[in-house]
Amino acid sequence: MKIILASGSPRRKELMEMLGFKDMEIIPAKGEEKIDPSLAPADLVEALAAQKASEVAERRNKDELVIGADTVVFHNGKVMGKPHSEKEAHDMLAQLSGNVHEVYTGVCLIRDGRMTAKHEMSRVHFRELTEAEISAYVKTGEPMDKAGAYGAQGLGALLVKGIEGDFFNVMGLPVCMLGEMLKEQGVNIL
Repeated sequence: MKIILASGSPRRKELMEMLGFKDMEIIPAKGEEKIDPSLAPADLVEALAAQKASEVAERRNKDELVIGADTVVFHNGKVMGKPHSEKEAHDMLAQLSGNVHEVYTGVCLIRDGRMTAKHEMSRVHFRELTEAEISAYVKTGEPMDKAGAYGAQGLGALLVKGIEGDFFNVMGLPVCMLGEMLKEQGVNIL
């Protein structure tokens, strides 16, 4: 069975390759994400993952397995996506400094016209950051393509005191949950 990752995220690609999917096809969804601000974070990421997977699945053979995913950071009742500017990245990091936030990732699988969507949530504890540390981190450019303006798998690891839950979820793809979802589709990784 052919597996298609409906994401251009290099981190998701790395995680899929770590699981042994070296010959998957990568076809990033190109449509504009339709965000419904009334949705709870868990429902939002499932809906966004389904949008991505559906867009790609519409153009593919029904027997191919399409995987879509989306990640957001949730803090103080607000969803934080990817920053659109260095100032926005700086503001996000200042809000997360010294606090605990939640990272939600939705995963959607589509095959043979059947869709399954689930989500994972992890809690991330940030240490207290100085203004100089925030500015220096933003200047690296790493925050600019990541929900919440940090990457726990890169220099952003220096900001994170601890994680409750799936570390890979914080990277953008909860591999344990994905493994269970794939198993339900007849794809056994182990």
